[in-house]
Amino acid sequence: QRWGVGAALRSRAALRPLGLLVPPARGALGPGAGTGAGPGAGTGEAGLEENPFYGKYRHKIQELRRSSPDVFESRMEKRSEVKKQPVGYSNQGEFIRCMEEKARPEGLGTKTSKGGFTKGKTLDSILNVEMVKEKSAEEIKQIWNQYFSAKDTVYAVIPAEKFDLIWKRAQKCPSFLYALPRKEGYEFFVGQWSGTELHFTSLINIQTQGETAPSQLVLYHYPELQKEKGIVLMTAEMDSKFLVVHEAQCLANQVQLFYATDRSQTYELVETFNHRSSEFKYMSVIAELEQSGLGRELRPGQVSDKS
Repeated sequence: QRWGVGAALRSRAALRPLGLLVPPARGALGPGAGTGAGPGAGTGEAGLEENPFYGKYRHKIQELRRSSPDVFESRMEKRSEVKKQPVGYSNQGEFIRCMEEKARPEGLGTKTSKGGFTKGKTLDSILNVEMVKEKSAEEIKQIWNQYFSAKDTVYAVIPAEKFDLIWKRAQKCPSFLYALPRKEGYEFFVGQWSGTELHFTSLINIQTQGETAPSQLVLYHYPELQKEKGIVLMTAEMDSKFLVVHEAQCLANQVQLFYATDRSQTYELVETFNHRSSEFKYMSVIAELEQSGLGRELRPGQVSDKS
């Protein structure tokens, strides 16, 4: 049963095609199904050019090639290695862990100089914690939802037992590859836990910028009221140049889908990504997403017109 992730939609923005997409399959999606520009498509810059959305990243990629040719060649070699995997497989789990080792201690994508994210965003900066301790869990939920309903962001009130499950699994499996439905297909995002913060960065940003890739979405979880009130509060910040609210909401809902599921086959994808990366099938993520119905409004002809 889902607790629901809310989103305030005060502004409407067109979906932007941002690289490394898998075209939607015409039939039912299953593990390993379909082909196209997935995480391992193409080798070298010529391989990148096969991606129809290469143009949006051309300047950044060419600048990297000019300023750091060794780094550029190294990343192209990594793409070549991924290309050798069978269709539907990806070495991204191994690649992400490599990036984690090079990242600063607070985790991948936690820089605050880009995107305007708040470092160390506390619950006290949002809510008078001492005052709300006198209120019931239902009253706090109403206050939280009412406050954020007027803002362009994603928010939720998570039952304590569900967050316990998510948190326990996040300690064992801190990273995962999420698929965001786009009009043209699917864009992949890596979600990386850093404490109770969950940072999302698009896969193409990681492949072109490595450990310096900035976060594009951060989910903040607050367990301060978990023991006493049985709830965990969540809100988010996002880079509006890359994501609009209902896209961020889709990613947040997928955390619930993959980390809070009672279905062992679904969580097994998370375990595989973290611990058996050579066996990971990115198309299985898409299959789970399609089956769940999450992101349906982002499909062609069904883009939300909420304003």
